[in-house]
Amino acid sequence: MPEMHFRVRWPDDSENDCYSPSLVIKDYFTPGQHYPLADFMQRSREALNIASERVRAKYGFACSSAMDQLARLEATAARFAQQPDASVQVVRFD
Repeated sequence: MPEMHFRVRWPDDSENDCYSPSLVIKDYFTPGQHYPLADFMQRSREALNIASERVRAKYGFACSSAMDQLARLEATAARFAQQPDASVQVVRFD
């Protein structure tokens, strides 16, 4: 199963490298695009859950790495939840 990494930039200009066990991330994000925080998180939840389910379909168990990545995204996003104009940029796919 092809995995991929993607880099995101948060509202404070910090950046994180993220992981997906599936290329489905490419269906949800475009490199260089900025997404309102809530939209970014909704897309991340959908994409990483689909990716995890693809692992389950192939190997018989969900992908804990995808769920760990989602938890890290949720924790970081929570820091910016009170900023009404907060956006996240998907910098690139690796």
